[in-house]
Amino acid sequence: MVKHHLIHQQPRNGEEAKPISNAPSLGTQQSIKPHHHDHHLLFMDYCCPNIRKSKPKLFRLFFLFVALCVSLSLAPRLLGFFYSIGADDFDIEGFFGANRSPTQCTSAANNTICCDRTGFRSDVCYMRGDVRTDSASASIVLHDPSMGNRSTQSELIRPYTRKWETSVMSTIDELKLVSSGNSSRSRRCDVVHEVPAVVFSTGGYTGNVYHEFNDGIVPLFITSRQFNKKVVFVIVEYHSWWVTKYGDVVSRLSDYPPIDFSGDNRTHCFPEAIVGLQIHDELSVDPKRMHDNRTSILDFRALLDEAYKPRVQSLVQEEQTQTQSPAPLLLKKPKLTIISRNGSRAITNERELAALGERIGFQVVILRPERTTELAKIYMALNSSDAMIGVHGAAMTHFLFMRPGTVFIQVVPLGTDWAAANYYGDPAVKMGLRYTVYKIQPKESSLYREYAKDDPVLRNPESVNAKGWE
Repeated sequence: MVKHHLIHQQPRNGEEAKPISNAPSLGTQQSIKPHHHDHHLLFMDYCCPNIRKSKPKLFRLFFLFVALCVSLSLAPRLLGFFYSIGADDFDIEGFFGANRSPTQCTSAANNTICCDRTGFRSDVCYMRGDVRTDSASASIVLHDPSMGNRSTQSELIRPYTRKWETSVMSTIDELKLVSSGNSSRSRRCDVVHEVPAVVFSTGGYTGNVYHEFNDGIVPLFITSRQFNKKVVFVIVEYHSWWVTKYGDVVSRLSDYPPIDFSGDNRTHCFPEAIVGLQIHDELSVDPKRMHDNRTSILDFRALLDEAYKPRVQSLVQEEQTQTQSPAPLLLKKPKLTIISRNGSRAITNERELAALGERIGFQVVILRPERTTELAKIYMALNSSDAMIGVHGAAMTHFLFMRPGTVFIQVVPLGTDWAAANYYGDPAVKMGLRYTVYKIQPKESSLYREYAKDDPVLRNPESVNAKGWE
């Protein structure tokens, strides 16, 4: 299996960031000069460790554009309307087949700690009663005076959603959950909250947009949705930049400011706490596993609309002020957004690709998202698009910003079929996008010039990937 991007663990205090030991290398980057006398779409990407490749011809993509244009010409969006897709139109199933709704721990009695460790992706513990934080000892204590000085239960948990990846889980701060009647252990409450807490980590792969949504934001939505914003988020390995970046979304999930577990030494007391996040599938929400048996990824998409709408309106006003005139009321062309990137898997002749799209009849926008790009600006660009095209990689996570009913074309390099489908293609279909792939063929890769025609790198790249990344 091919991993689709390089993973870096977040540095702990006093440490420098470094790659996870078993993470794949994406190989050496190399510029490839386009041939100006023919029509090629040039890529710089990878299929295997330390291998460079590129160059699919534009003819097959041309037919994709034609099909896309015909599809859009019949769509109501071209007439100025928006798509409206109902949740019942899509079959959303849990990838692991564990359609548990909700776990038995959710109905646990007061003054108990119940941990559900049956999930493949994450452990989740539930605490009910007098729940108190103790950051100095990395503990959360369930205080029960009726127990006297006895401690009857103790659980350990790393509140992150990649349970099966031992390498990254070893970097996540571990919490101790204790049920105790010892008054000296249960510190006096400094801050009393009347609503539950949800405790999770923003360590691990945080810093990569795919993991920020898949491992964090979507599971946070799944776990906290039942509380209707009456919940406090307690963050382990707190990053202020994460809170700033996702503040618009987090504020739609909670009416309260998040708490830095390690940085806030006060004892926070709650009537209930969920430690760890529930996760279903890649970038997905399974209605059968939600508390109401109804909430889906479309509800998450609606939440993104609510979160970014105020800022988008502000950005639109700023643009109108700068141009000093309102946009003319003309029949708009369908909008195609090309997700651009530098380095590996880059399209080096984007202008030619954009020109082709314009000739066919699109309004073409080239979007270059960076780590520092405001998410609301990316959302504004894609939410107003009729189609999005990009090369397989973490930036494809932004398909979540497309409206249901619009088109998503993913360019799939050699050896990345499984990752492309599972990480982005299947989730896009569940969200109601019209998904298609542009699969790179061996002859369209620069590797074709570097390896024999019968070499496994070209003939069977999956077998090369199976050997690992050493």
